[in-house]
Amino acid sequence: MSNIENKTIICQDGYSLAANFYKAEIETDKLPVLLCPATGIIKEFYQSFALWLCKQGYDVLCFDFRGIGQSLHGKLKDSTASIQDWGQLDIPAAIDMLLTLTQKDQVILVGHSAGGQLLGIVPNYQKVAKVLAVSGSSGHKKGLKGRTKILAPVMFKVIFPIARVIKGYGPTKAVGMGENLPKDVAKQWAEFCNKPGYIANAIGKTVFEDFHQDIHCPITAIWSSDDEIATEVNVKDLLRLYPNATTSMFELNPEKLGHKAIGHMLMFRKSHQDIWPLLEQHIAA
Repeated sequence: MSNIENKTIICQDGYSLAANFYKAEIETDKLPVLLCPATGIIKEFYQSFALWLCKQGYDVLCFDFRGIGQSLHGKLKDSTASIQDWGQLDIPAAIDMLLTLTQKDQVILVGHSAGGQLLGIVPNYQKVAKVLAVSGSSGHKKGLKGRTKILAPVMFKVIFPIARVIKGYGPTKAVGMGENLPKDVAKQWAEFCNKPGYIANAIGKTVFEDFHQDIHCPITAIWSSDDEIATEVNVKDLLRLYPNATTSMFELNPEKLGHKAIGHMLMFRKSHQDIWPLLEQHIAA
């Protein structure tokens, strides 16, 4: 497709990330959109949504976090990627790349799950005009529900520790949760979801720059009522980390929207494209 360009993002530590840049089909003065993926989800998952945003007049950049998809260099077991790297190095570099490509001053960050949970450790957070955290929450284990409430403790306490020793990575493909994860990503995911606050659990331990208090941009969390991870209580747990930002919550109801399910992932599928105008309303607001 002619309006998709392959890009390479170079992070501050020299690590390279694979990205796709989607050029708007019409000229507008809208701010560009940075699509930040969920844990273990590759950039191609968001392509249909990104192309739709292009038709609405947005330039869009989507990338693979280090250790995931085309941003994995070498064997997965040798990857040293961590979730804090995603927030401190990958997202900042992606922001700067998008601003260079579009010659704008700020971006709109549309983050899916983990992609919308890390702004508080992003050093160039001032370049973000607003955040749309889709399925964004702290993922705290006590706030989970359904099958995930049962699966998560087994994955975090049994599967990940054993696989770290035997395989050298987190085998999330086996449980249908995206690409297999670098071992430290899997470890931190388990640690961050073990207590309220997600990335806040790393502050003062492995993360020493905390910008949560400094962030004032609007943050809107959108989640579905049938999401077993981003439940209402876990969404609130994420938003409380930004006491000086203007935060809001918007719930998607599958039945009211004519779908059997939306959950944690389906709002980005073409089968659910009737939801995209709702997302865009919050992007444009």
